[in-house]
Amino acid sequence: MNQPVQTRLNTLLREGFDPLHLETINESGMHSVPPGSETHFKVVLVTEAFSGLRAVQRHQRVYQVVDELLKGPIHALALHTFSPDEWQANQAVPASPDCMGGSKHDRR
Repeated sequence: MNQPVQTRLNTLLREGFDPLHLETINESGMHSVPPGSETHFKVVLVTEAFSGLRAVQRHQRVYQVVDELLKGPIHALALHTFSPDEWQANQAVPASPDCMGGSKHDRR
């Protein structure tokens, strides 16, 4: 049985990081893809595993955990990674920008 991509993404992140907080948001509808696509995601991930790591190290760990999805169905992954202390101090996650690629790009 094929799982939806978002479900598989959640499973891999939960198994890989034991997060205190996890959000996976399918942002595919903001891009030039067919309706119902699961290709563009925003992830908010809070875990003790990120304490003491720089952003690039955190992202590398996430990429390792979700590698199978990055080779296939996921085209873009926006990562917002926090240690528990960082999350408690400021739970702000930036809004994603509008897509400027594909047919939505202004080609003057």
